[in-house]
Amino acid sequence: MSELASNSTAATAADGRRQRAHLRRATWVATLGGLLFGFDTGVINGALPFMVDDLRLGAFAEGLVASSLVFGAAFGALLGGRLADAYGRRRMLMVLAAVFLGGTLGSALAPDVTVMVTSRLILGLAVGGASVLVPIFLAELSPAARRGQVVTRNELMIVTGQLLAFSSSAFLGGVFGDSHGIWRWMLVLGTLPAIGLWIGLHFVPESPRWLAARGAFGSALRVLETLRPPAAAQGEFAALKALAIEDRRQNRASVGDLREPWLRRIVVVGLGLAVIQQITGVNSIMYYGTRILDVAGFGTQAALTANIANGVISVAATFVGIWLLGRVGRRPMLLVGQIGTTSALLAIGLVSLLVPEGTARGFLVLALTVTFLAFQQGAISPVTWLMLAEIFPMRLRGLGMGAAVFVLWMVNFAVSLSFPILMDAVGISNTFFVFVVLGVAAIVFARRHVPETRGKTLEELEHQFKETVDGRRR
Repeated sequence: MSELASNSTAATAADGRRQRAHLRRATWVATLGGLLFGFDTGVINGALPFMVDDLRLGAFAEGLVASSLVFGAAFGALLGGRLADAYGRRRMLMVLAAVFLGGTLGSALAPDVTVMVTSRLILGLAVGGASVLVPIFLAELSPAARRGQVVTRNELMIVTGQLLAFSSSAFLGGVFGDSHGIWRWMLVLGTLPAIGLWIGLHFVPESPRWLAARGAFGSALRVLETLRPPAAAQGEFAALKALAIEDRRQNRASVGDLREPWLRRIVVVGLGLAVIQQITGVNSIMYYGTRILDVAGFGTQAALTANIANGVISVAATFVGIWLLGRVGRRPMLLVGQIGTTSALLAIGLVSLLVPEGTARGFLVLALTVTFLAFQQGAISPVTWLMLAEIFPMRLRGLGMGAAVFVLWMVNFAVSLSFPILMDAVGISNTFFVFVVLGVAAIVFARRHVPETRGKTLEELEHQFKETVDGRRR
């Protein structure tokens, strides 16, 4: 008997290792979409100073080139959520991998501003789609106890992609200097993870929750059994099957659903989270960090190298954020992050106003942008993407998150388009003071309206919201 028990224990342990390996593989393959998101949004930071001369960009054209990707991303997010609900998370991620490849090649080979903006709009469709689909896919694959850490690996891959973009741009800029067309090589590197994503998705299962929502209960159970221990798979399957049957009795999600107070509250929270994540001004630093440091006192080459610090701290802070999400609530993390970023922006504005231009001011601004990113990437961004992936009910998940991320990208577009224009018009210090005012508004919203979601399954969260109207129990 003891030998049989020992063999059974060994088999169970081996099964557990296989299940964890399947989940890890699915997670890391899917988050290549996040790596592409980060690389393609970050690479413009280093490429833009070289592109300005080659393509003869003025302030408006510079803002348009940087922000065209973001504008496309807004519509990619809106369409991506709907298409993922109709055709599946995995299938749409494969389509997005092909769009990433085409948009990257188009922008790298662009002969003029028109082709560049068009290619970056196409690339933006893929970035926006990935920003919706990857967190949803990860949330639906992961167990409740590990959902925070699994979903925020996507945020880790986003900032890793940005760091790779900053580092590769600094390397190419340092080695080849002002060589004609060096920015094209900076951009074309994004083709590699796009190819990796398309290949890797052939070895990843579909979301069990999407399968259940389509009535494919047998397939949903088989996927869960590859990712969970048997008892956990059966228990989770029973809950998602019951909820899928309940949701299928209702009409397809639409704007008319907002007549229900609990759904209206979720949508308000989702849209609010999207707005407050962007009005910190994070992407003014991610897109224009090299220019900010140049204006602060570094030269262009030194600014390219110094900007790597922004990428390094983003990655390090995201590791901290992933660790914290397993130990503290989402809501307090968000509030601490908002207070920290707003304080850092205020300090950047004051330093830019009071300290004379030179290397000392440059290093002070660099230290403060690093501090800003520590709060942003260590708290605000991971909490935002995680909560957007988990608060919407199954039948509204693609539509709801698509709408929220559409708003997020449109606010991002407004920030990235207006930032160089504001800097030229009112100067760097007053530009950052504008973001300070917006940051105070974000703190007020987070304190009043954002709920706590830690420690609950997606199905439990849905039932919790249904039982709550305007923050009070019925």
